[in-house]
Amino acid sequence: MRAAIYFTPKAEALATRLAASWLGRDAFTGESTPPLEKGRASITASPARYGFHATMKAPFRLADGATPGEIDRRLTEFCATEAGTEIGKLVLRRLGSFLALVPADEEPDLDRLCAAAVRGFEPFRAPLTEAEIARRDPEALSERQRRHLTEWGYPYVFEDFRFHMTLTGRLAPNEAEAVEDELRQRFAPVLDRPLPIDGLALFVEPEPGAPFRVHSRHSFRRTEKAASA
Repeated sequence: MRAAIYFTPKAEALATRLAASWLGRDAFTGESTPPLEKGRASITASPARYGFHATMKAPFRLADGATPGEIDRRLTEFCATEAGTEIGKLVLRRLGSFLALVPADEEPDLDRLCAAAVRGFEPFRAPLTEAEIARRDPEALSERQRRHLTEWGYPYVFEDFRFHMTLTGRLAPNEAEAVEDELRQRFAPVLDRPLPIDGLALFVEPEPGAPFRVHSRHSFRRTEKAASA
């Protein structure tokens, strides 16, 4: 089993419903949405397995003696003591060869929150095996990212963190533009609008290669930007 701490909007949120329709899978229920045409199924296969999310604490095998129940209790405490935040404007962007929803501008409160999650759930993570390290292609990482991988189990944390909610797998250059146009139309109701980061979810992968599902979602005690508005 692996666990992950992700941000995902509430099950009933418009962004969640749009994403489930696009990806062909709902991570809250585990159910498939109406069958996708072959071309889109191949484009969305990878993000659909992980579910609509932004990584806060990347997937990890559980340390000896750790249980999902213990992680869930820690997440309850974490969300009760940490303040959420709000992305000022959500946009669609190409990140390398894939497309994702990202903040339009820097969001320091969001960076702080992710750093706190990385540290706060580290005691539950089993050390990476040599095979797991190799899968990250450490030679392609910077020295700092390799250090993060060793110390935190994931290279893209702290200074290298970038909040994103993945909507596609790798796209060929000749298909990226058409897919981007379709996504802009599908997600138009949530693009260029604020997105509240109002809670975090525990996702679980019951066995290697299985789809991730939402085990639980907990709301923050308050949202910092909303509280100060």
